[in-house]
This record gives sequence, structure tokens and C-alpha cells, in this order.
Amino acid sequence: MSERLVTALGRPPSEGSGSIPEETGAPADAPLFDEDLQLSLFTCYQLHYSGFEGVDEDWEWNPRLLRLRALLETRLEWALREETSGLGRYVERSGTATETAARLGEMVREAEGPSVSAFLRKHATFGQFREFVQHRSLYHLREADPHTWAIPRVTGRTKAALVEIQADEYGQGDHRRMHSELFRTVMRGLGLDVRYGAYLSVVPAVTLALNNTMSFFGLHRRLRGAALGHLAAFEMTSTGPNRELSLGLRRLGVAAQVRHYFDEHVEADAAHEQIAARDMCGVFVMENPELERDVLFGAAASLLLDRLWAEHVLRHWREGASSLVDRPWTEAAP
Repeated sequence: MSERLVTALGRPPSEGSGSIPEETGAPADAPLFDEDLQLSLFTCYQLHYSGFEGVDEDWEWNPRLLRLRALLETRLEWALREETSGLGRYVERSGTATETAARLGEMVREAEGPSVSAFLRKHATFGQFREFVQHRSLYHLREADPHTWAIPRVTGRTKAALVEIQADEYGQGDHRRMHSELFRTVMRGLGLDVRYGAYLSVVPAVTLALNNTMSFFGLHRRLRGAALGHLAAFEMTSTGPNRELSLGLRRLGVAAQVRHYFDEHVEADAAHEQIAARDMCGVFVMENPELERDVLFGAAASLLLDRLWAEHVLRHWREGASSLVDRPWTEAAP
């Protein structure tokens, strides 16, 4: 499916639309780990961001392509809801903003799973740190963009809180301080390719699922609550890990300038997590109590995918193997 999709996108929509798959084959047993599904969905979403070199921009809203995307999204949403079905114990309608923040905090504290950042701080080789950055480059080189889709879909105090967080992510108007640019400094310092998507051919399905879920939530107004909850969980689980990542790079002798991205997030995300949980999600739930479960769903999806990704990476590293994959056909991707 993904091969056919890439081949079609290499042609003008008037010629390539007939080659877009109209169905996705047999349902995958584990959609979050399905290479073909996740790569196809990532390709569809990328047309809404910076696109692909050599691909006609009219593909973005091509009806046949959107039909395929919708089928893929149905599989993704089913898997996420199936894996986060135990949310009921966190749902308490008509709570205050502080109570919603407390429930999000409870979800974060109770989240299970191994810590990649702890491994990177204490044990990782330079090569494993490079792998970590390759995984993360798909998000961090366009940091904040998936959640920014939610800004026009919320109002009032919720919008103001979301904009406050996103403004920091975009460097408060200074492009040199944009977090995506700071991450490029990390990549340069580790000798990596800073072009967006340079490592698309080597990251596994679960890494793509992390990114696809953000885009899925952001691009659907009905899931605006999930987008907010996802961002809140993302910010609430950032401060400690970024501190560990900086210490891990210091252990490996990497210069302070390269570590600056992680040091910046220790301070910024400590403030962001309070804004995201209380002023953004808390206020949103007070004003839209019927969407409380969506907010919690978004947070749960973020925590779930972090756990699945960490399990994948650490399992391979502890076996002495690479956590990356070989997807040679993507060398010909547009």
C-alpha cells in the first residue's frame, strides 16, 4: 500500500489518483506496529506540513487520497481506544480546573513503562544516543506544529494558555530560539542529517505512530480535547527526562552548546506543565464537560505510545541490536 501511495504521489494528481489504494487490505492485528499502515498514514499527513520535494501540492486535498487517509485513521483510532479503554476511573464530570489537572497528574504518576532517558543518562553509547535523536527528529524538527492545529479550534482562556505554550516552542518570535532550531543544533553536534524526514527510512512503525497520533488529533476538530490532553501529558512528562538526557550527553563529553536544547526544556516545560494541565485542559473541561473523556483519552494515548516506543527501543538495545529498521524502498520516496 505504501509503495503504491509513494508511486502515485510522484505523478500529478490528474494522472496518479487512479493508483491510490481504495482499501487497506486485511485489518492489522496490531495497527500501532504495522509498518505499511503507519508509513502510509505518515505520508498522507506530511502533505499537510512541508510536503515532499517533487510532489504536486494539489495532492493535499485530493478526495481519493483523503478517503485512504480516513480508512487508515479508523484503524489508528480503534487501536488507541482499545489500548486506553480503562479511562473510566479517571473521569469525574464537572470538576474544577484544579481537579482536572490533578487527574492528569494521577495518570502521569501511574503510567508504567521503562525509561529511555534513564538508560541514556547512565548506560547509552554515543551510537545509541544518535539513534534516540534519529527517532525523535520526526517530531522535534517540526516541534509544536501538530498541536498548533488546535489553536483555531478552541476559544478564550483555553486558547490563550495554548498560545502561551506554543509561543515558547516557537522561540517567542526569534527563529534562532525555536525549539526545532535548537534541536538541529543537537543533530549537528552528533553528526546527523538535519533535513526533515532524513531518517524516515529507518524509524520503526511505533515511532511513526507517535507522530501520526499527534497529527490525527490536531487535524480533527472533533478530537480537539484529545489534542489538548496529549499536549498536557507531553509537557508533564518532559522536565525530568530532559534533565537526564542532558546529563547523558555530558557523560559522553558532548559540548554544552549541543546540550542546550535539553537544558532549555528543563526550565520551559516545568512552567508549561502547569499551564497545560490547569489553565488549558482544566479550563477546557470546565467549559466543555462533555469532552472530559476526550482530554483524558489524548493524555492516555500519549503515555501509551511513549511506553510502547520505550519498550521497543530498550528491548533492542539490551539485546545489543539497533532500534532502527531497514526500509530500503523509501530511498525512492518523493
